[in-house]
Amino acid sequence: MDIHVRFAQGQSIRKMARELGISRNTVKHHLQQQEMPTYAKRSQQSSKLAPFKPYLLQRIELAKPDWIPVTVLFDEVVERGYQGGIAQLRRFVCQFKPSIVPKAVVRFETQPGQQMQIDFTTIRRGKRSLKAFVATLGYSCATYVKFFDNERTEAWQQGLKEAFDYFGGVPQQVLCDNAKTLIIERDAYAEGEHKLHVERLRV
Repeated sequence: MDIHVRFAQGQSIRKMARELGISRNTVKHHLQQQEMPTYAKRSQQSSKLAPFKPYLLQRIELAKPDWIPVTVLFDEVVERGYQGGIAQLRRFVCQFKPSIVPKAVVRFETQPGQQMQIDFTTIRRGKRSLKAFVATLGYSCATYVKFFDNERTEAWQQGLKEAFDYFGGVPQQVLCDNAKTLIIERDAYAEGEHKLHVERLRV
């Protein structure tokens, strides 16, 4: 068959003999055959899973929108007389598994002038490191950055003052993390009411 296909594609007898590792006479002999060899089709045997497919389909349908693990379905059909392997069962049921559509990410947005987030981050270059005060507006995502060699209370105060000057105003809310220079104790008075370094952070 390979010889007939190569000949139909225009290959020479010499090239076919060389690539197939046979003599040119052998190539000619096969080309003289009028018809390409035919092969008898294998008789299709019913799979061991076939009798259990209606049961599996019913279980999958009734479980929607949930999905039954393949191992559970395998145990169930084995109890009903299935003698095949789990791989065959998995190939069959996986085609009916619903695709999971990821939920859209909803961006949290605030009104203009409502909120600003502040934090310190560390930037390392070799053995040296810098502390960067970062202030970001919730509405526009505009950012102000000020570099320090520490993140003590005075650095927070200076960073806040310069951020307010840079943005040209003071937002209604300033969000911050749990830095010890800012928060003395979380939920000190009630849930969400923390004890702050109010005097030390007066701007």
